[in-house]
Amino acid sequence: MPTGTTHVNFQETAPPSCTAEHPALNQRENQPLYKQRREAPMSDGKNTGNKWLHRKQGGWPMGGSDEFLVGTCPRMCPQSELTQRERQGRLHRLELQEGTRQGDPDRVVKEYSRPAAGKELPRPQELRPAPVLLTTVRYLLGQVTSRADLPPAEVYAFVSDRLRAVRQDATLQRLQGAPCVALLERSLGYLLHAGYRLCQEPPAHFDPHLHSTQLQECFSWLRRCYRDSCHDREPAFQALFLLYNLGFPEALRQILQLPDPVRASPELRTALAVNWAYLERDWARFFRLVRALPYLPSCALHRHLGPARRLALLTFSHGFSAKNCRCPLAWLAQLLALDSPEEMEELCYDHGITMLDGAVVFQKADFRDPSVLVHSHSQLLVDSKRGEVPLLEIIEDACS
Repeated sequence: MPTGTTHVNFQETAPPSCTAEHPALNQRENQPLYKQRREAPMSDGKNTGNKWLHRKQGGWPMGGSDEFLVGTCPRMCPQSELTQRERQGRLHRLELQEGTRQGDPDRVVKEYSRPAAGKELPRPQELRPAPVLLTTVRYLLGQVTSRADLPPAEVYAFVSDRLRAVRQDATLQRLQGAPCVALLERSLGYLLHAGYRLCQEPPAHFDPHLHSTQLQECFSWLRRCYRDSCHDREPAFQALFLLYNLGFPEALRQILQLPDPVRASPELRTALAVNWAYLERDWARFFRLVRALPYLPSCALHRHLGPARRLALLTFSHGFSAKNCRCPLAWLAQLLALDSPEEMEELCYDHGITMLDGAVVFQKADFRDPSVLVHSHSQLLVDSKRGEVPLLEIIEDACS
């Protein structure tokens, strides 16, 4: 486990199965229409009970079945839900017609419905088929995420809930193959972007733990789809998976067990190089490689920048501990890929490192861990790589 990195529990439970996603499936799985074909568990070798990276016997969200529901709803939200939510006053302001309290059928998006024991399965007319689900995802990423007139945390809460409903519809219909991959890749692109954009929001507005849980579930579903068939963008999203789980041995082990053509792709070779530099504590090479990453990989890696800089300063505090040794502040800021010497000065202060006449004096006895590792935005490593390109265009390029 890399020092200074938030612990990720890989061994609590597997991702929710189809029956866990909707308990009514448990009640009907013995009836002829709902009997499922149980597949043998797929293992990457020894069974470690990994929470996100292992497939457990008993079904997966995107598993196959002999017979399953097929959605027929042609819009982003079933009419019955639109009517009910409008009557109950539960429409989000992003779904209302301008200047009214009435829902706009072209804006209302089906919300996530939490499963409950005894709850009936939805009817086909309440489920959206794969093409409508993809249209819904593109609407959310193109039209909703660009709303600058609303707080970013509010937009995220709306979009993440509606994407969760998309995955729920896909689960209930047993979507697999290319339609499932298209939904999950785009959902992951948005979640990685949002995790970076909202990293400075207070916990009341953005829950990083819940966000990480959704991301890991999406990665798990997507990588299972990749095992079943070949897809063009697999190398890029396997690389995103490794960068998001940077430094975790289990993630690295599974990446190294991928087929040779995938592992030899430029995207995955770069991600592996970043991972090795991190594990070897080669900070000059690590930050040099991170500078060259595109936007989405930089978002995936961003949560590890704070721990990496902490480890770098700890290494320097031991390696350069001498009263007469001076490291120029500007040089150190450039090495650790910070946006300015002032940001470097603040980082040194947080870690108890002495500064004297524009230089850093490393003393191993002075180093201290900050009470909280702050995850701040980075113009150099992330923002500058996006520019003014719309988010939907970035994600579509990554998925095509």
